[in-house]
Amino acid sequence: MHNSTLAPQENSLRHVTLTRLLAVSSLMGLIVLGLAWELWLAPLRPGGTLLALKVLPLCFPLTGLLKNRMYTYRWLSLLIWLYFTEGVVRAWGDAAPSNYFAMVEVLLCVVLFAACAFHVRLRLKHAKANPLAEQVDASIQN
Repeated sequence: MHNSTLAPQENSLRHVTLTRLLAVSSLMGLIVLGLAWELWLAPLRPGGTLLALKVLPLCFPLTGLLKNRMYTYRWLSLLIWLYFTEGVVRAWGDAAPSNYFAMVEVLLCVVLFAACAFHVRLRLKHAKANPLAEQVDASIQN
């Protein structure tokens, strides 16, 4: 049996914070992995390629996640499937060590998607239970 000393609202806020931390860290991990992979670790051509620019679209949602904007979590959960697809294709078709980095990319994409989905679900649930608290959070963010 699990006995929690926290109130359900505090427990929910802890989970929201945890999903936010997971989303931000996995997004930053994807950015770092993409740059290191294409420039130093296993570039398609020696010296790096312009394929490193693929991480540029990942930099835009980072500010939204850091500002805790729900809309960013929603559209990022759709954008991330492009990187998931690239990771699956390169994990299947590239030679080692590039295919290992592709598998890490796939793992980070799955973690990011799950974190975004749970974050949105938990925040909506918390907002439904506490409508005034969400209005206070929105006024603080703006």
